[in-house]
Amino acid sequence: MQRRGLGFYLLAVFFALYVVFLYGPMIGIYILSFQGPDGGLTFPMNGVSLVWFEKLFAGGGIVDIGAAFRRSLALGAVVMLLTVVISVSAGLAFRKRFAGSGLLFYVAIASLIVPSIITSLGIGLEFRLIDDLVKSHGPDWLAADHTTWMGLFTSGLGAHLTWTLPFGLLIMFAIFNRFNPSYEEAARDLGATPWQTLRFVVLPIILPSVIGIGLFGFTLSWDEIARSSQAIGEVNTLPLELQGLTTTVTKPDIYALGTTVSAISFAAILTALTIIRLLRR
Repeated sequence: MQRRGLGFYLLAVFFALYVVFLYGPMIGIYILSFQGPDGGLTFPMNGVSLVWFEKLFAGGGIVDIGAAFRRSLALGAVVMLLTVVISVSAGLAFRKRFAGSGLLFYVAIASLIVPSIITSLGIGLEFRLIDDLVKSHGPDWLAADHTTWMGLFTSGLGAHLTWTLPFGLLIMFAIFNRFNPSYEEAARDLGATPWQTLRFVVLPIILPSVIGIGLFGFTLSWDEIARSSQAIGEVNTLPLELQGLTTTVTKPDIYALGTTVSAISFAAILTALTIIRLLRR
């Protein structure tokens, strides 16, 4: 057996320190969220209990956790669905060259390199301009009671899609670049229609990747802050509520909230990985 040199152990120690630096603070927050009723924001812990989670879900805590949770969950579900549908449709369309396909591709992924806060500000400004046009030049029946069209499923949804769609598109392009068209040719030779070929041949083969795209869509939307900050409207998602509390909270409520948000993300990841493994079997 070949002995490992000194360089291996130095790199192993460096990697271990990096992991501790990366995940240590997060693990510390998870631990501190289980403090007793008299616990604070730092170590050492003062007892162990679930009291801060109980206060959080009782509705009388630092935020209306139920409403913020439902808003984030609903928005994440819609973003996930649209990301999957649009990404798969675009992946199928881009399998053949068409006029302007290169330009359309670069426009679609451009939001990855644009600072998130700029995207959020731009979408917020766009909807404010639309609101001003409706109030000044819109029909009386619409302008009379109009306030704003900014909201969770208008400007907020658009802002989140600018973040999730590029990832979905890139994944689908990679999948179809490796897709063997002979399966589709065999289906057509056997008399299958284009819809039947898509439904019974193409989609079952790419389904694990489609679930991965859905996972990307949900998790990226679930913890998004920068793109939501200026485009979400009058209500806040759960990550925005968490951010707003970081400078005012003096009790472990905020740690319990952070642990809850992380638990939802991990649950979504584990669920998706389980489904993908079952499908591959």
